[in-house]
This record gives sequence, structure tokens and C-alpha cells, in this order.
Amino acid sequence: MAKTKAKQDIVSRYESKYIIPRGMVAEIRDFIQPFFKPDPNTKGFPPEYQITTLQLDNDKYALHYMKDDERDERFKLRVRTYGEIGSSPVFAEIKAKFAGTIVKTRAAVPFSEWNESLIFGERVPNCFKNEQQEIDFLNFKRVTWEMGAKPMALVRYIRESYVGTVDGYARLTFDRKLEYQVTSSWDDFGRSGIWRSMDSQIAQGQGLPYSGVVMEVKTLSYMPVWVLDLVQRFNLRRSGNCKYSTAIWSEGFFTRYPETNAAAASSLVWI
Repeated sequence: MAKTKAKQDIVSRYESKYIIPRGMVAEIRDFIQPFFKPDPNTKGFPPEYQITTLQLDNDKYALHYMKDDERDERFKLRVRTYGEIGSSPVFAEIKAKFAGTIVKTRAAVPFSEWNESLIFGERVPNCFKNEQQEIDFLNFKRVTWEMGAKPMALVRYIRESYVGTVDGYARLTFDRKLEYQVTSSWDDFGRSGIWRSMDSQIAQGQGLPYSGVVMEVKTLSYMPVWVLDLVQRFNLRRSGNCKYSTAIWSEGFFTRYPETNAAAASSLVWI
């Protein structure tokens, strides 16, 4: 099937994260009703779905340290799927941050076709909906090869998700039941391993007296008034929360922490 030309599958946006008490979720849910509706990909009430993400990194944990050092320019390599494992495609993603702006590319691959040989072999699957999707997938392969990335950890959580009805692009999500699993598999997605919880004050690392829900607000290059009202009304304070890095540090309780190697990230060729 011939591929159509399309604009690059890129989302460029600003993201703000907040760790909030569980009891605050219902109040915020009521507050956003005039501006949001349930994400059409969700089910039930509250509108939720499960996300399982395979995080790639190299032996030096370069991508982990990019975040840990709070570099202005950094990126993640991840492979994401939704719902029950095997029920939806796999999305190969590069999520980059440039001085506060998020740029993400993703390419969808049927779950049945996803495996290690797809990344390190020469075959390119004939499954992409347009030419740019194929380019994004090949770029994902290139970056994986160049930095020697491999599976390091899985992160899984339940996401309550809403989409904006007033702004051109707006998303608000609540993430709960955060879990992780160390893995070396490209295609198991946690079906044969042990999941460990990241829902604790210690794992979240914010010094809060409670285990919180991770709330994310995603907008375009401007800040809508409702976001300012939300922050002021609930006295919210932005808080970084990288689920992959939280998994790496949490695993240190059971095995060992990665060796401190702040220079690891600087050796990467920028994407």
C-alpha cells in the first residue's frame, strides 16, 4: 500500500506536573468540567486507561542522568502500549525537552510485529500510515543504535485523562498506581516479571507527608487563564516527576544504585 505524505507526527507543547493528595482529585475534576471532557480513548468513570512503557537507556544510564542533572536539553527513548498487553499497537517514541518545550515523535507498530530484530535488523515493516511515520521510526532506530540503548525498565500506571473543549490543544491527566519492573526484554512488557510499587513518599522523593497522584497539565505555547486559576485556587506547586528515574532510584533499595556518572549524558550525540 502506497504511503501518503503527511506532516511530521510531532507534538510540541508545555507540560507542568504536580504531585497532589489523592483527596484533591475529585475537587479538581469538578473544577475543570467547563473546560474539559473525557479523553475518547478512556473507559468508565473516572475515564481511565492503563499505560505500560518500556524505557530504553545505555549501560551508563545516560538518559537517566540527563534528567537527574536537569539538563535544559534532554530526551527519552521509550516504547509505549495501552490497555491489556497485546490489545493495542506499540508506539516507538522520542520525547525531547528543549528549554522547557516538549517535542515528541512517535510511530505506531502492530503489537505482533514488535521485537528486537525490528530495531536491530534491516527490515522495515510495511505498517506505517504515512511516509513521516516511517521516517520517525527510522530515526528511533538510529538513535537507539548510536547510543547503544536497550531495555532497562518498564513503568506501568493508570491514567485518568481529559481533553480540552475550549483551547486548541489542552490535556489534563491524573496518574495513579505507579509500578515499575526491571527488564531486559523488548517484547515481554511485564507479563513474566514482578511489578514493584512507586506509590510512596520515599519513591516520589518530594518530601511530602503523603503518597500523591501525579497530575499533568499539557498546553501549547501559551498558558490559558484556567490553568492560572487552577494553580492559585488549589495552591499547586510544580514538581518534576520522571517515572523512569523514579524506577531506577527505587530499584536501588533492592539491588544497587547506578554509579554516579554525571558525564555519561554529555557523551551522547544530540538527536
